[in-house]
Order: sequence, then C-alpha cells, then structure tokens
Amino acid sequence: MSLKLFFAPGACSFVPHAMLELAEVAFEPQVVKLHKGEQRSPDYLALNPRGQVPVLVDGDEVVTQIVAILLYLDEKLPMAGILPPAGLERARALQVLAWMNNTVHPTFTHVFMPQKFTDDEAAQKAIRGFGAARYRELLGEIEAMATQAAPWMVGVRPGALDAYALTLLRWGGYAGINPADFPATWELVQRFAELPGVARAIEREKLQLNVYKPA
Repeated sequence: MSLKLFFAPGACSFVPHAMLELAEVAFEPQVVKLHKGEQRSPDYLALNPRGQVPVLVDGDEVVTQIVAILLYLDEKLPMAGILPPAGLERARALQVLAWMNNTVHPTFTHVFMPQKFTDDEAAQKAIRGFGAARYRELLGEIEAMATQAAPWMVGVRPGALDAYALTLLRWGGYAGINPADFPATWELVQRFAELPGVARAIEREKLQLNVYKPA
C-alpha cells in the first residue's frame, strides 16, 4: 500500500488524517503550509489544480475533495469503520457527512475568510458577524446529534463524523464560540481526541483543541 495524504494543520484535512491513523495503516503524511502559499506551488497544483487540501495519492492515482477521499478510503480500508458498511445507517451517515461538508464548513468560510465574498471592509465585517451567528446555529444541530451518540456519532465505532465534529467545533473558537456551550459535542470531541490514533494526528498537526478566547 502506497498512500500519501497532503494535509494542512487545522484544516478539514484532519478528518482523513485522523481516519488513516485510526486505521493503523502505513501512509506518508505531507504537510501543506497554507500560510506560506505551498498550495499554490507548481508541484502541488499538478496534483490539485484547485490548490486545496486534502489530497490523497494512492500509487499513481490522485483523489481530491474530502467526501470523495473518505469514500475511497472507506472502500479500501473497510476494517477502519470510517462509515457504516451498508443500508440505511450508511445513508444516514453520508447524509450528515455531506451536510457538514457542504453547509457547516462553507458557513465557517464566511467567518474566517469573508474577503472571499467581497473586498468591501464594512461588508466583510457584516458577513463575518452574520456567519458566526449562523455557524452557532449549525453547531446546535451537531449538538443535538451528539446527545444521541452511542457512544459515537454513528454507533459503537468512532468514524469520520466524529472527526468532522471535532474539526467544526474547534473552528467555532475562531468564531468566538465557546465549545463548552455545546457540552455533548465537547465531551464527544474530547473522548475522540484521546484515542491513540487521533492523538497522533493531533500531535502531528500541533492542534490546540480549544482555541476559544473570551472577549
């Protein structure tokens, strides 16, 4: 097996990073320093012309986009429990995964990078404020799911939804949202972070789990 994962510390690429570590398979982690513009280097753009993370390389094959990567890894590593194997349980998990990726995640982009949507500074401030309020609402939906964890988001095995929940709740701190306001999610995230494989990914990315700072 010749797997290589390109990730940026703290980005959504943490999700496949944590899954590969939980699966305990050999892979080559490759850090992409976004603040240094490494995602725009010719070598990286040859892998992903969009200049985004994550990127998974499997031999001569390249897979981009987080949902596609997770589905690819789930098929390749069925023992890892990244997603439920079949049936309605799998469909429900994919439903949440898609929502996290196409709704919750982009909402945070409005908070963290409002300049992507306008170059007007006053408008950027308004976008950031509106986005933060909406992001809190979406974390509330994740909190409702976390209260039903048994003990993980999709049952007895930790998987991709738990890793994404960790990422999204952590980002909330940058939006001025205290993770303690979502106790079920915060408890789940802390348990997930203590798993040896997840802890290795966190250590490699040098992540602080709670980045919230009171105003």
